[in-house]
Amino acid sequence: MIGQDMVNRLYDCQVVDPRGEKIGSVKRVWLDGQTGDPLWASVHTGLFGLKESFVPLQRAELRNDQLRVPVEKEQVKDSPRIEATNDNMTDEEQAELYRHYGFGPQGGQRQSQQSQQPPVRRPGSSMQPGEYPNRGRETQRFDGEAMTRSEEQLRVGTEQVETGKARLVKHVTTEQQQVQVPVSHEEVRLEREPITEENRAAALRGEDITEAEHEVTLHAEKPVVRKETEPVERVRLSTDTVADTETVSDQVRKEQIDVEDGHARDRRR
Repeated sequence: MIGQDMVNRLYDCQVVDPRGEKIGSVKRVWLDGQTGDPLWASVHTGLFGLKESFVPLQRAELRNDQLRVPVEKEQVKDSPRIEATNDNMTDEEQAELYRHYGFGPQGGQRQSQQSQQPPVRRPGSSMQPGEYPNRGRETQRFDGEAMTRSEEQLRVGTEQVETGKARLVKHVTTEQQQVQVPVSHEEVRLEREPITEENRAAALRGEDITEAEHEVTLHAEKPVVRKETEPVERVRLSTDTVADTETVSDQVRKEQIDVEDGHARDRRR
């Protein structure tokens, strides 16, 4: 149970759901205008913590610097966007939050009657019997005679996202190659030799006058081509991380504390 004495401890607490998943950090706390009990906390969620969502403090538990709420992280991400104009919640805004989370005013199941909502209002406003304006207000952290001034600060980070894909593709191309191959062939050459004592017997063999033929087989080399597949290299994909910077911007709010007396109003930041 979150009581009034725990309000100052809630600021900047890490909010987690029943499964222990981190939702965000508490930036503002909203009180019941009549009893002063904390009802809602606004939490910065989303990428870089730029979205403000409301979580119920009913049935929430504060453990050290961790606030465990009874709603799932997905519920908080999908919660209605509440403007809370002039730091107050309207009846409709509060009812919309109750409908979304299914909580009743005392942390039970949401009832259908509007009159069963808690009387939430700003301190000092009047309320007639039977009327339930249901207006919440943001708390100001106050300790004795000192008031704490707070500012919103940008908290930036990074997340890994997929930007594209690369893949290796192997395909076959054909190209013409020319190779010089040395070859040889035989040619006929006519040789004449005179009759000598050594070859006379061979020359007189046979008839004196006759016709004759002598055949010689010629040879030549011709190129022969065959193909062999040889591995030439291995190719793989790898990635390099390149450092760069990007500029992000958003609006932040700052509290200002003014001094007012009964005679003159001096404003000092």
